[in-house]
Amino acid sequence: MDIDQLLVTGIFIATIGALVVTDKRPSAIFSVTILLLLATGQLSLTQVSHGLTNQGLLTLILLLLVSGGVDKTSLIKSLGRKLITPSYRQSYWRLFGLTFTSSALLNNTAIVASLIGPVSQNQFHPPSRLLILLSYAAIFGGTVTLIGTSTNLIVDSFLIEQGHPGFAFLDFTLYGLTAGLACGLLMFLLSPLLPDIQVNVPDYKEYFIEAKVLPDSPLVGKTVEENHLRNLPELFLVEIIRQGHLLTPVTPEMMIEAGDKLIFSGNVKRVDSLSHIPGLTLFAETNGLLRENLTEVVISNRAKLIDKTLKQVGFRAMFDAAVVAIRRDGENLSGKLGDIRLQAGDNLLLATGPDFSDRNNLTKNFFILTEHTIARKLSPWQERVTLGGFLGTVLLSATNIVPLAVGLTFLLALMVYAGITSGSELKRNLPVSLAMVIVGSLALATALEQSGVISTLNAALLPYLESSSPFVALVVIYLLTLLLTELVTNNAAAALMFPFAWGLVQLLNVPVLPFALAVAFAASASFISPWGYQTNLLVFSAGNYRISHFVKMGVPVSLLYSSIVLVMLKVSFGL
Repeated sequence: MDIDQLLVTGIFIATIGALVVTDKRPSAIFSVTILLLLATGQLSLTQVSHGLTNQGLLTLILLLLVSGGVDKTSLIKSLGRKLITPSYRQSYWRLFGLTFTSSALLNNTAIVASLIGPVSQNQFHPPSRLLILLSYAAIFGGTVTLIGTSTNLIVDSFLIEQGHPGFAFLDFTLYGLTAGLACGLLMFLLSPLLPDIQVNVPDYKEYFIEAKVLPDSPLVGKTVEENHLRNLPELFLVEIIRQGHLLTPVTPEMMIEAGDKLIFSGNVKRVDSLSHIPGLTLFAETNGLLRENLTEVVISNRAKLIDKTLKQVGFRAMFDAAVVAIRRDGENLSGKLGDIRLQAGDNLLLATGPDFSDRNNLTKNFFILTEHTIARKLSPWQERVTLGGFLGTVLLSATNIVPLAVGLTFLLALMVYAGITSGSELKRNLPVSLAMVIVGSLALATALEQSGVISTLNAALLPYLESSSPFVALVVIYLLTLLLTELVTNNAAAALMFPFAWGLVQLLNVPVLPFALAVAFAASASFISPWGYQTNLLVFSAGNYRISHFVKMGVPVSLLYSSIVLVMLKVSFGL
């Protein structure tokens, strides 16, 4: 090897080492990789910036931005409340079916984040018996389509960078569907091995929240359990106020009536779960003030509000704000929000009007702490535009009528025009870290190829591969990617292994598609380690698991999943 090859190889090994042994973000590590490649003269700034215009990267960014709007719809939230039943078998297949199906089209990390709450708070089964399965089902679903996981789009971006047209929308479907369903059955058979663990105590501070049942609400005439009001994420129904009478404790068999005031206690950032229940309205919604940003204040010791109720002081008129929730440290509140006598030190979460910040009585009554961002409820027509537009875009892409990136661009513009999302929200949701990983990995791949490292490595491997079938090379690439994804992350594993897969394809003169699919599937197949995939990390802390729990379930799942994918690739492409 010459000096350039040694430098690039050293940077490549250092990148993998940093991903494995440090706790630094992959985006920060790949940023340093780019700087080293520039400093050593292995790449020019023009070559690095070329990665920013990669079509696969642009498609991924557009998809994640659109997914932010889709996540606001009530579909997944309403289905999530109905998932868990007294029957474990029924609960398992409901959870698997919803997660697997939705993850094929939506961001699987967002799906898991949305469903962790209902699963963790179910009244029938220990969450640890379901959360690992939730993560694995999301991984399976993500491998069914091109847009199911960012890993597929990262490999697609590398193909496009090499002059290949990239994946078709359904190139993954046959393999992902077969392997996913088979592993879903295996997980059900292995479910008795799952532990019964007490979940972590929530680290949020509980607020006191009131919602009213409207006369035409579909909740009316059904019990608390039938309305799934006990499965809300991090929100607990503690009281019902009916015609001035306090009903507590709330039992699952208690019937809901029109005009009931439902009193919840829990994480105020989950208040959007109440907004998505039809026929249930928060106090601030009836006043037209509930927006995405809520302001948290503390009542000062000089406030005129002390020992008075919200009704007595005319809170809305006085401050151009409505109280969404109240929290009082060291005391459990009870009764209607408007009848609670306020005290110094009470925390109020306010939905504010346009004149709130101009009121001259704020500093006399409050210490303003911070803003909380909640997901704003979409109107019915906005939900139809969002879901219909997204499904239409996917259908047009799957049938090769409109390219996915073009369809997502127009859909995003429509969502901004319809008020479903905003420019500031798009800036906030821009996946800068993920983009940096892709740009950095593209730059590293370019340096590996340009310096001759790949060709040198392939020449060394040639004597061993000439006498074997291409399937052996495919298995080697798959297993190396699988090992790497368990050690680092799925996206980094895909990015680091694709250049070597491409080099082998050129060396053996075989089709690139099975090798690209092998990299994508292996990079997503993180079942043994809780750190290899984001969904595993989410349920790892939520379920209070140990690494041994992932190993016990993950090893058989990984073996079956990998065997099915490799055999199907061999048969499909005649390797």
